[in-house]
Amino acid sequence: MSEKPWGGRFSEKTDRVVESFTSSINIDKRLYSYDIEGSIAHCRMLAKQSIITEEEASSLIQGLGTIKRELERGKFHFDDGLEDIHMHIESRLLQEVGKVAQKLHTARSRNDQVALDTRMYLKDETLNIIDSLAKLKKVLLVFAENHIDTILPGYTHLQRAQPVLLAHHMMAYYEMFLRDSERFKGCLKRINVMPLGSAALAGTTYPIDRAYTAKLLDFPEVSRNSIDSVSDRDFIIEFLSTASICMVHFSRMSEELILWSSSEFGFIELPDSFATGSSIMPQKKNPDVPELIRGKTGIVFGNLIALLSIMKSLPLAYNRDMQEDKRPLFDTVDILTACITICTAMIPKLKINKEAMQMATSKGFLNATDMADYLVTKGMPFRQAHDCVGKAVNFAQNNNKELHELTLKELKTFSSLLKKDVFNILKTEQMINRRKSFGGTARENVMAAIKEAKKSLET
Repeated sequence: MSEKPWGGRFSEKTDRVVESFTSSINIDKRLYSYDIEGSIAHCRMLAKQSIITEEEASSLIQGLGTIKRELERGKFHFDDGLEDIHMHIESRLLQEVGKVAQKLHTARSRNDQVALDTRMYLKDETLNIIDSLAKLKKVLLVFAENHIDTILPGYTHLQRAQPVLLAHHMMAYYEMFLRDSERFKGCLKRINVMPLGSAALAGTTYPIDRAYTAKLLDFPEVSRNSIDSVSDRDFIIEFLSTASICMVHFSRMSEELILWSSSEFGFIELPDSFATGSSIMPQKKNPDVPELIRGKTGIVFGNLIALLSIMKSLPLAYNRDMQEDKRPLFDTVDILTACITICTAMIPKLKINKEAMQMATSKGFLNATDMADYLVTKGMPFRQAHDCVGKAVNFAQNNNKELHELTLKELKTFSSLLKKDVFNILKTEQMINRRKSFGGTARENVMAAIKEAKKSLET
């Protein structure tokens, strides 16, 4: 059974059941590189401030380097009795360099140490996510450019509504992921705050230089309140919230890919390399990748709720409940990273059935609004035009026709304002290209949006 660094107060050894229950090493061992980097910076600061000698600092830094290499090579022994990654490294350091290792924890606590490690980890992961989202956005732009002339029905209430360019549709997801990127950048500002030196909760009596430590660890800001420093998990909650919003976007996209790849739609075919088969039905090609993304979205939501629930009633400052913050954090980082990566790889390989999309725009009275707009240009109030075209749609439906299949004579029974030129207005390409309002689906609008987005990504 391992000796505890805090064992002096206790007359009995920790029960093994308690050791197993309180241990977090299986979760937080992935923080090892940040724990060592933070310890090295702390060590350099202690030496700079003459709290330890330069020789002691050199020995400690060398020992920490040895331990890091052992961890990287998978040669490090883990023990539930040592609870977490901080105590594992400290215990191993004592074996490596002797009693001088006991000086490393001067002027710090595990409370500010874990806050530091988590912030360093999350800073790196957030930067990676921002970079990965940039790659995904580039893929969406290329996809949009390649399908600038592909037309499909736009939907409201999952009913065919008006024709749009496929490029315009996918650029909607570009906008979503652009907002996600901006939100993660906002998170980064609040993650990037250095808490070390707050100690357990009240600060320390030692003459430390927190600004120097922050500089060594590339933190632009130092936390201002020692109690808040060790009890704050807002930065994780904010990250989980932002990740949840981002996963909503992946789930919505996945849902459309699932629908579009079904026989009922037939708009796309998923690449074989991103689909699976049935164990009993030989003909099946299942959209498991987007289905799993849709399913994992719920897990990310759960992780956010879990941490909100953990934190909601905790008094200041640190409480052991907060040990449970890392499981939902790590899980969310892993899920989101995987979803970004797989979508970035899958989207360019989607097979688009242009004919099926185009054919779907020719049925369902998608040109009804354009006929109403035509009547407005002839002087009819919109509400009256809406009613007039609604009656025409009802007539056409009862006669198994579309609006553009009605004769001019039939159309004139609804309004004398309808002339021969209305048939040109009702053509799909015309409906697309006449929507030139800013943000609309007109080809020139979408091309301009793609160009602007590409320029933005390059800067």
